[in-house]
Amino acid sequence: MSQPRIVLGVTGSIAAYKAADLAGQLVKRGASVTCVLTAEARQFVTPLTLQVLSKNPVVTDLFDETESWRPGHIALADTADLLLVAPATAHTIAQLALGLAPDALTAIALATRAPLLIAPAMNGKMWLHPATQGHVRTLESRGAEFIGPDEGMLSCGYEGVGRLWPVEGIVDRAMARLGRYV
Repeated sequence: MSQPRIVLGVTGSIAAYKAADLAGQLVKRGASVTCVLTAEARQFVTPLTLQVLSKNPVVTDLFDETESWRPGHIALADTADLLLVAPATAHTIAQLALGLAPDALTAIALATRAPLLIAPAMNGKMWLHPATQGHVRTLESRGAEFIGPDEGMLSCGYEGVGRLWPVEGIVDRAMARLGRYV
């Protein structure tokens, strides 16, 4: 069985720090993980942390290019077996639903034919807002799968829905979505 290739998109939620554990666990399960950080995610987690845990270079900009002639975001889009966005903010969910591509993560999402698994993390009012729920329905109608959000104490001080799903559950769902248990 070949090594599954996962592009892990990390967005600007406080839960971004959990992406380090997520990347490490996916690697332990046998996946090749390439992390793509939005500018907002870099406020919470550093590329170096994710590079060490994923054992791959981290993409932080749409114009990060490899040494080939092919644009890096297109190469990642073409070779991904799964695009996992965890955590996913309301902003990124909206961009994905609308087909906007202002950064590397959303450009990869627009170009890939890989399955899309999204793990939201945000304030519960933002998650339950009709605009966000409309974007979720749009993405689901295109085949995207959502895992979570979970309920509990949120970083904003509220209790309710909006927490990132537990990392182990995201890893299990990602591997199941790939049809592989590594």
